[in-house]
Amino acid sequence: MGARLERLRAAWRTVEEFHTAWFDTRWRHVMRREARTQQDTLRALMLLETLGVEGPVAYETLDLIPYMVADLHEWHQRMGREEFGDPGVCC
Repeated sequence: MGARLERLRAAWRTVEEFHTAWFDTRWRHVMRREARTQQDTLRALMLLETLGVEGPVAYETLDLIPYMVADLHEWHQRMGREEFGDPGVCC
């Protein structure tokens, strides 16, 4: 039983090494570039906020508010709060 388990673990390690060699290595530069772009965007938005400049997407996100309010009740219950906000806002 022990030898069989050891062979299974060795086979799994081989599969993991293949996955790393084939997928991770192949797409690593793309993932790093995307992460760098997201970090740069976050830094730029934080800098704008620090300088007092309103976020460039503030106007466009107004359309999302009705959908966000509809999901607010489910969200705050998942977070462990029975009630959330002022009366009339959510619950």
